Amino acid sequence: MDVTQALNSRITCRAFLDTPVSAETVRAILKGATRAPSGGNLQPQHVWALAGADLKGLTDQISRRIRNGEISDGPTEYNIFPTAMKEPYLSRRWQVGADMYTALNVTRLDVEEFREQLVRNYQFFGAPVGLFFAIDRNMQQGQWSDLGMYIMAVMLLAREHGLHTAPLEAWAMFPRTVQAYLKMPSELMLFCGMALGVMDEAHRVNRWRARRAELSEFAHFRGFEPMTAAARKSEQLTACA
Repeated sequence: MDVTQALNSRITCRAFLDTPVSAETVRAILKGATRAPSGGNLQPQHVWALAGADLKGLTDQISRRIRNGEISDGPTEYNIFPTAMKEPYLSRRWQVGADMYTALNVTRLDVEEFREQLVRNYQFFGAPVGLFFAIDRNMQQGQWSDLGMYIMAVMLLAREHGLHTAPLEAWAMFPRTVQAYLKMPSELMLFCGMALGVMDEAHRVNRWRARRAELSEFAHFRGFEPMTAAARKSEQLTACA
């Protein structure tokens, strides 16, 4: 599988099979991802990988709390989204949520199923491996970007191993619970979780694809020859894939 294939086939998988993933495979993915760049070679990533009873102990705890009406540990340690969302970002966020719940055939009026879908985030959508990524609290925006590149490398390498992932910032809602459960050093801040495993190809939510912006919405070119009609058509088709 080449990089383009890995990237094009990567999705946020929301339904996994319970097929085990070996520790050797997880180690290979996490080790391989260290080739991701980082400014000054700081390599700011910290990772915990959980499986089996260790994973279930945490997911069961959070699932019970959500079903009892809790949605977080309290204020998050960082803003997951901008406090004042503007366009086009606001519409993109609204659209992806609407599309996903349409694919699941769930409406906001279906309170029980809506809550269960939230719970599934904290069950890693049934994946056999849960990853947690953290960063030292004294790191700055540049190192957060480095952590993001490491996480992306993990997701692409997972595809090379025939696996899928679901990055889960939802876990940032329960940082104190996760930190205590993992015995995470206090100088580290939880960034997100990630599900890792074999995708359930039959589940309808995995046949849905989030829309992507066309290149013309965010990229600016200067000093190049005009784009050919064939290249423009190919670009439009890629945006719709």
